[in-house]
Amino acid sequence: MVKPKSTKPRLGREAWIEAALDALARDGEAGLRVEPLAKRLGVTKGSFYWHFEDRDALLDAALESWAEGRIAAIRRQTDGIEARTALLALVDIYMRAPNPKGLAVELAIRRLPRAARAVETVDGERLARVAALFAGLGHADAPARALLFYAFLFGQSLLRGKDLAPARKAAAQLVTG
Repeated sequence: MVKPKSTKPRLGREAWIEAALDALARDGEAGLRVEPLAKRLGVTKGSFYWHFEDRDALLDAALESWAEGRIAAIRRQTDGIEARTALLALVDIYMRAPNPKGLAVELAIRRLPRAARAVETVDGERLARVAALFAGLGHADAPARALLFYAFLFGQSLLRGKDLAPARKAAAQLVTG
């Protein structure tokens, strides 16, 4: 008797990468284990080995995916947009629309020694883009403003629940003043 083919779609590489990023956010690098990920995804370990040689290959793919996603995001948020508008929109994105999962992934990745190159690449792109916006507004100290801007945005995201209205006003003044 011929066994019927499964109607369940094959789990793709991207699903494994997304599960790896979720695991990193939830449990750190220790949570990045093949068997628990397979169980969470409802598949066998064989599915994992179809896409990845080993756990390190999955981690490398997750870091690459994260970096590409963050770089694409900052480009979308700044390309072809007037400098002041783009900077104020970035303040709004980070201060009004919290993304706990995104922040958890970001923090987890920053704790991984092997992620240093991906983090450096993402930070470099973010800072270069924001510095260019400040330079477009005529600020000679654009690189320093960009660093303060990102330090503020990421720092305030760790202070949820606090009254950030004064900080929001200060951020807008940094952009406009």
